[in-house]
Amino acid sequence: MSSQLNVDTIVDKAGSGGSNVKIANTSVTVAEGGSATTTTVQGLCKFFSNIIGTSTISTRDSFNQSGITDIGTGDYKFSFTNNMGNDDYATMVGCDSSSNHLAMHYSEGEQHTTDCRCFVLELSNASATDSAVVMMSINGDLA
Repeated sequence: MSSQLNVDTIVDKAGSGGSNVKIANTSVTVAEGGSATTTTVQGLCKFFSNIIGTSTISTRDSFNQSGITDIGTGDYKFSFTNNMGNDDYATMVGCDSSSNHLAMHYSEGEQHTTDCRCFVLELSNASATDSAVVMMSINGDLA
């Protein structure tokens, strides 16, 4: 026998000091049409960052980012607050395309569970360049 619980709002129990509501790793989300499902935790973005990559780099918005490092022209290192569970995660990168730049993820031979790198090129001459906006997100398993 299956059960169904319809809830509009879930709140912490009174006096809990702000603890979080937890979703188990086995929770399943049903698609809008009702026929497809996905594992909720597996489908969540585990890291994202949107930075200003020129002059003194700074974060515009981020999630699970403990810091950014300007390695050199067009070379940015993003450090994670919570490490990835393995190095098999997927990255998506982008940059200020209006200035004819191209961003790419690279890992110097292997990805790391503690950080990731992004490199930006000028398309007209394939040289490294800083970009006004650099974005990266990661899907995968947290440690």
